[in-house]
Amino acid sequence: MTRCKLLAALLAVAVTAYPFEKKKKEEITQTLEILKDPPASVTAETSRLIFHVSPLSAKGLLSQQVKDGLKAVLKSAGGASIVKLRAFVAGSGDLRRVQAIVSEIFTEKRLSLPALSVVQVGGLPLEGAQVVIESIAVGRKEVNPLGLVFASGQAVSTDTVQDKVAPLAEKAIANLKTALRGAGSEPADTLRVTCFCSSLEDYPAVRAAVLTDYSKVALHFVQLQRGPLRSIVECEAVARLKRKIAAPVQFENPPGLAQSPDYSQLALISAPRIVLSGTQLAYGFQDSDARLAFQRLSKVLDQGGSSMRDVAMASIYPLSSSLAAQVRRIRFEFFDKSRPPASTLLAFEGLPAMDAGFAVDVVAIAK
Repeated sequence: MTRCKLLAALLAVAVTAYPFEKKKKEEITQTLEILKDPPASVTAETSRLIFHVSPLSAKGLLSQQVKDGLKAVLKSAGGASIVKLRAFVAGSGDLRRVQAIVSEIFTEKRLSLPALSVVQVGGLPLEGAQVVIESIAVGRKEVNPLGLVFASGQAVSTDTVQDKVAPLAEKAIANLKTALRGAGSEPADTLRVTCFCSSLEDYPAVRAAVLTDYSKVALHFVQLQRGPLRSIVECEAVARLKRKIAAPVQFENPPGLAQSPDYSQLALISAPRIVLSGTQLAYGFQDSDARLAFQRLSKVLDQGGSSMRDVAMASIYPLSSSLAAQVRRIRFEFFDKSRPPASTLLAFEGLPAMDAGFAVDVVAIAK
């Protein structure tokens, strides 16, 4: 009898122990891989660069639209390696989500991460649209045999705020055409046009003014800020270089355009390789904060085989006119004032950090 009780007790222990072990194994969890940050810069072959812009969509919120936009530019690239993305985000979504989604999607597809710039704008020309994405990719074949032209933003503005800016757009596009023709490039050679507007109230008319000459390029429009202080349209462009130049980069200021000691109207690039940087943020609003941003950019370029004196095109995104003036004061402590780069410098709505005063990204010549 005692022996039977002992066997029964052992059986009971075995029965109760089994589910405990099973539960213990079920509690083991997997840790997710930490997503990598995009590189601070990417070096690419000038002659093989191709340019695309994602279509606007009002489907879903920011995360969904970023995923759809990336899917579109990846498809447009047709297997070419994307090396730079610039995302303009409208609305109140968290701009930091853009970087996370870019890292997630490129990692899932086992693609090299591109350099990334993310800027908040006041609006896009489709109700409900929250993001538009520009991409630069390295194609399989040579498409820009002589190089590229980067044209500074051609701005036309008024001191008063107007809802309708189509007349300004017409003048800005006329100036852009003058600039590119000064480099020897025609509208048919243009690869991308980006127009920054103070208002999109008359967007159909603004778009029609641009499409007259640039109907077959990667083209898009953004509203700079929700509450602009003046009316402005500023259009920048990238085009194929159509004439040979002797130097790796040549800066020009064609007749008929504004002449400024602070920037060049055109940067003509024949260098075989260029460095494309992501944005460097100025955390804070003091001159010392601005200098730190340019110092970090300088280190990025040094690591990428370039330097601040080799910058061909600079895009600067301040959040106010006073911060824009700060950048103008400080940038030539770093850029070559005897050969100022082409540039677009406009006040935008926001940046991915709450304490950021401005951001800057550049195209530079690889040594």
